[in-house]
Amino acid sequence: MKRTAVAAATVTLFLAGCSGDREHENTSESTPPTSPASSSTPAPTAGAEVRTVEPRIDAEVASGLNVPWAIAFLEDGSALVSQRDSATIVRVGTDGAVTGVGEVPGVQPGGEGGLQGLAVDANHTTVFAYLTSPIDNRVVRMSFDGTTLGEPEPILTGLAKAQNHQGGALLYEEESDYLFVAVGDAAQAELAQDRSSLNGKILRIDRDGNPAPGNPFDNEVWSYGHRNVEGLAFDSDGRLWASEFGEKGADELNLIRPGGNYGWPEVEGTSDDPRFVAPSATWSTDEASPAGLAIVGDTAYLGALRGQRLWSVPLDRDRAGTPVPHFVEEYGRIRAAAAAPDGTLWISTSNTDGRIAPRAGDDRLIRVVVQEGLSDAER
Repeated sequence: MKRTAVAAATVTLFLAGCSGDREHENTSESTPPTSPASSSTPAPTAGAEVRTVEPRIDAEVASGLNVPWAIAFLEDGSALVSQRDSATIVRVGTDGAVTGVGEVPGVQPGGEGGLQGLAVDANHTTVFAYLTSPIDNRVVRMSFDGTTLGEPEPILTGLAKAQNHQGGALLYEEESDYLFVAVGDAAQAELAQDRSSLNGKILRIDRDGNPAPGNPFDNEVWSYGHRNVEGLAFDSDGRLWASEFGEKGADELNLIRPGGNYGWPEVEGTSDDPRFVAPSATWSTDEASPAGLAIVGDTAYLGALRGQRLWSVPLDRDRAGTPVPHFVEEYGRIRAAAAAPDGTLWISTSNTDGRIAPRAGDDRLIRVVVQEGLSDAER
């Protein structure tokens, strides 16, 4: 079954993860996952030969943003962008025009919390958001008329919060009208192995917040044993991938299998314990802190916060190749990564989040060319 994503034998690689002094956002199986399938990138024009190229900067789309956490594209190629600490959502056009669409009430920023993940439904009339309230982390639903957001309606509440490990990624599955939600362990590592808790999990829910039919444990849980997932993306065959912050040993790129146990806190990074799904790729502390995740063509792109770079990882069905770094320390901390309708990649910096000194113009959205052979219309 094919899906369209709106907003992502295992080869384990040890490269370069996540430690306590930066953002705490941190058994191989040979059979492919049985999760619903989707495509995270637009199909090229019939007959066009599209090839992946070395990422290169096309343009700075917008600047002066406040901790831009998530990017969700609309039909016309513009994007909704969540601003974590100001609890606002702006619409950014392909020409760089920035227009406010609303402040989300009830958000309590602090630590790694605030207004985080965004997803837009198939009709582009509903916006889902992951946020930190005074009492919990939660998912809300808001109407959207193209210019203004409606009042938020909570659909999933009671997710434990903390100063860190909030999770926050959302991914909408168009064909099923379901939503994937990444929930951090809220600095309570033991929750990740408790399948009755929603923390330390990837969830799959319907648009009203109910468990989606077919979930492996008859509740909201899709996979468990996660520390802090901030990136979700479908590949072109509908497999679900996630970027995950480790603690001291390894950050991870994981292929998500329904019902899979990803090991935290029993293991971190690579393990030969058959109880746990092994990561597809890992990084050591200094070069990652993988936040946003996007898949364009057959390549995964991960924004690295502490690593201050963009990682690309070639994918071959359920296998991950060797990660390659790009733009090392050129733009500071890179958080969001999103596949645009025109086949480019948009990334955001995160230099106003209090971790480093911001640069002039921070924070910004940057458009990156990662494919060639697209038609002028697709560009």
